[in-house]
Amino acid sequence: MNNQVGTRLSDSSSCARRDFLRWGLVGAGGTLLLGSQGCRPSPDCTPKVTERQILTMTRDWQEALTPQEVVTMAKAGNDRFLSDQRHDRDYLHDQRATAEGQHPAACILSCIDSRAPAELILDSGIGDMFNARIAGNCVDRDMAGSMEFACQVAGAKVVMVMGHTSCGAIKGAIDQVELGNLTALLARLQPAVAAVPGFPGARTSKNAEFVDAVATANVHLTLDEIRRLSPILRDLEASGKLMIVGTMYDVATGEVSFLD
Repeated sequence: MNNQVGTRLSDSSSCARRDFLRWGLVGAGGTLLLGSQGCRPSPDCTPKVTERQILTMTRDWQEALTPQEVVTMAKAGNDRFLSDQRHDRDYLHDQRATAEGQHPAACILSCIDSRAPAELILDSGIGDMFNARIAGNCVDRDMAGSMEFACQVAGAKVVMVMGHTSCGAIKGAIDQVELGNLTALLARLQPAVAAVPGFPGARTSKNAEFVDAVATANVHLTLDEIRRLSPILRDLEASGKLMIVGTMYDVATGEVSFLD
């Protein structure tokens, strides 16, 4: 697979340009490997070299990836986020490189919650993923159509539904909140509330464990609804060209858990 991704070395000193970052996807797991040797501070090498990583998703890279490799990359990205080892990306390069075309590896359906930005949580760059956001990360025909474009037309290999803990939309559905246009949206989350019967404690938004259980049930129901609404996505999944997966993001820990 043509999976080597270049890097750009920005050097404002006279230090020799001998150190480069090399990135690649290897094996079925698609693990990202890093090898570098930075310029050590010295009287003849000041200031220190600043290395920027160019990891822009290209058509060749996207086409070479398997759905499982995309999932593995997402998990590795969240691991980097959790350990504060995020890639020092050249976002301006990403912007310029994707100006005339995009080749995202995944399509994420997530909540609008400001604490759950998928691109940051998964340490991805410009052009890496579609991110559709709606309160309660639910799906309708318009959203399913957007996913069909992302996967059938633009070539994304994974559809990921990302719910999260302490979800305000889920709390509103549990408490049957009514507020303008939000009323109808929250009504679409009611099946998730009903899918968690006999839960210990109060069935209200004040029961944090119940809220998170409903949010998890909502992810599972959304996965089912995507498959029901879209024969295109269902067929891509059946052929092995697409994975449709569910995740939960913990706003307290920063961890993304993949659901069975």
